[in-house]
Amino acid sequence: MVTGGEESPEVEDVGIDFGFSKGDKRPSGWAYRFPKTRTTIIYFWSSTLCELEPLNLSDPATGYAMHLDRPASFLKQNLHRFDVLVLNTGHHWNRGKLIANRWEFYVGGVPNTNRRLREMGRAKNLTIHTVIKWLDSQLPQHPQLKAFLRSISPRHFFNGEWNTGGSCDNTRPLAHGYEVLQDASADFVAAAAVSGTRVKLLDITALSHLRDEGHISRYGFKASEGVHDCLHWCLPGIPDTWNEILAAQV
Repeated sequence: MVTGGEESPEVEDVGIDFGFSKGDKRPSGWAYRFPKTRTTIIYFWSSTLCELEPLNLSDPATGYAMHLDRPASFLKQNLHRFDVLVLNTGHHWNRGKLIANRWEFYVGGVPNTNRRLREMGRAKNLTIHTVIKWLDSQLPQHPQLKAFLRSISPRHFFNGEWNTGGSCDNTRPLAHGYEVLQDASADFVAAAAVSGTRVKLLDITALSHLRDEGHISRYGFKASEGVHDCLHWCLPGIPDTWNEILAAQV
């Protein structure tokens, strides 16, 4: 949707300028340049926002130190290149992802020994607050930069989770309500993290709660009658509204 096709003469793939490789199973990111408007749109895959460091570079199956109190290295190295920055994290903070990706919690450069931080929610909160605090401290040096933390994208599983028979198959818009009545953000962690900082909240959680029919559900390539995708949205769809809100805030 961004490029209009990789062969479009109006766009240049400049991923190599940011160290991105197309050969990875999950791309670390992509970057496209639009010469006519001198605009570059960059996506960097950082599901937790914190620095991930391989524990053994010579081992293809190495584990990774997940530095809860350090921003991702890519962010620190490239912050000066951005005019608008949008951060988000949330759904990958779960025990299954931790095991599958061989992540190990580190704090202060050493393995975590704090029992409280073994809880996934507390670990996530530490990282979000740490990253936003660091980012806020950098903003005076980058007066052109407008920074946002996007609130979490809601799930709509009913009667179980994705792997325990839960469903997300409503097809009627606004079936469970048609307006946001609350004043405060539904993502308390994100709202608390940006409070008192120069980082703005891109608050999409409550409005997205109203549109459970907008998820891929069982209609995606990998979804099925038994396993519904309630994390990813159909496009065009609800994320277009997020973009409109972002554009207004920018």
